[in-house]
Amino acid sequence: MEPGGKIAVRAYGSPANPGPVVVLHGGPGAPGSAVGLARCLSRDFRVLEPLQRTAGSYPLSVSRHVNELLAVLPPNAVLVGWSWGAMLGLSFAARHPGQLTALVLVGCGTYDAQSRARLKERLRQCLDGEGQKRLASLRQTLGASPDPESGGRLLAEMGRLIAQASSYDDLQDRSEPLPVDYTGHAQTWAGVLRLQEEGIEPRIFHNIRVPVLMVHGEVDPHPGRETRDLLRRHVADLEYHELPRCGHQPWNERHANEAFLDLISGWIAQYAGSPLTDA
Repeated sequence: MEPGGKIAVRAYGSPANPGPVVVLHGGPGAPGSAVGLARCLSRDFRVLEPLQRTAGSYPLSVSRHVNELLAVLPPNAVLVGWSWGAMLGLSFAARHPGQLTALVLVGCGTYDAQSRARLKERLRQCLDGEGQKRLASLRQTLGASPDPESGGRLLAEMGRLIAQASSYDDLQDRSEPLPVDYTGHAQTWAGVLRLQEEGIEPRIFHNIRVPVLMVHGEVDPHPGRETRDLLRRHVADLEYHELPRCGHQPWNERHANEAFLDLISGWIAQYAGSPLTDA
């Protein structure tokens, strides 16, 4: 275990519920961004929400996030990852194929330059002129490696702007956000791109031995079908569902949240363990 102790984990739901279901937040560097998903799933399951390590004395990497998740993950868990969390779920399942019973990918991130360019263009098209100018300005400023405090503030603003562009008809999630970690985001995403450039990911996903459910909003700017096709070349058992009138956060979409939760709750129930015997 690397220095810093175990990462924090928030728990939801009754011990009498089946589980555990482990929800991975997005970003990277946006702890707590999937709290709404965790709370929704806690109606039916025991849910854990690990808060990924923020930047400190030791650089962050995909491997470090995987190792730190391994240190807090209960046996026989169902892993549910959103956005970057879906990518972390794939990285974990490929490196520790015996630790999970199933994996759910919600609004999964991209694995090649073409998909990232398509995402960028779709986001641009979803914003008005002022929004487009502000997003371009934020990207330019963040690309110049600002100090951690201003970088965190600007990254949070960019996250809000992208969330606006990525939704169809959202329900105004009132969850109190945790501070955004700009340095941790930059370190982790650089590692993500390096793994892709070196051909390690998605090739290593051949190691995944659990069933994988991929759920994507039809109007999510993240290119779901393209990512699905790429992943299917490496993941043996991948089931794909696309939800109409739905953006990047299906649990927070007015027209899709019920269908989304019915879909993934029914699927997770096939693989989630029994209630805790000492409840």
